[in-house]
Amino acid sequence: MKREIRVIGIDDAAFDKFSQEKTRIFGVVFRGGLFVEGVLSSEVDVDGGNATRVISEMILKSHFLPQLRAILLDGIAVAGFNLIDIHELNKRTGIPVIVVMRRLPKTDDMKDALKKLGMEDKISLLEKAGRIARAGKVFIQFAGIGESEAAEIVSLTATRSFIPEPLRVAHLIAQGFSLGESRGAA
Repeated sequence: MKREIRVIGIDDAAFDKFSQEKTRIFGVVFRGGLFVEGVLSSEVDVDGGNATRVISEMILKSHFLPQLRAILLDGIAVAGFNLIDIHELNKRTGIPVIVVMRRLPKTDDMKDALKKLGMEDKISLLEKAGRIARAGKVFIQFAGIGESEAAEIVSLTATRSFIPEPLRVAHLIAQGFSLGESRGAA
């Protein structure tokens, strides 16, 4: 695999779930884990169901599309419980999808929360995402790519910490946008 593989990392901006119906998402295109090539943004519904469509449209409309070899997501949800169907995102874009998580998610707790919020229909997306694998110091789920290749992409792009640079920088940009400055760990 090329060291300077082009990937996009996507994260959402902070939001107030009581006063905001939408929040921004940011995609940062990187060459490996070394160089920022560009930034994309769009808007998704808080606790909605449009993240998969919005992310795929954002990528498909981008001039970066022909170069992208992987989509990195900071977890399977944006804007609260707007869950991403990683297999559908892969199908729509034709690009492998890798979900990166710092810690093993508490899936049962997420399912309970979805039930309490009346969002039981979203539980199937959690299950559809597939098994969770360890990749170095993080956990991953993947679609349209094998586990070893996904782990290799995570390793190649994690140059400053164990979080891939495209996700780390997308997180910093999203925080700076919504909070006025970035804070805390990406």
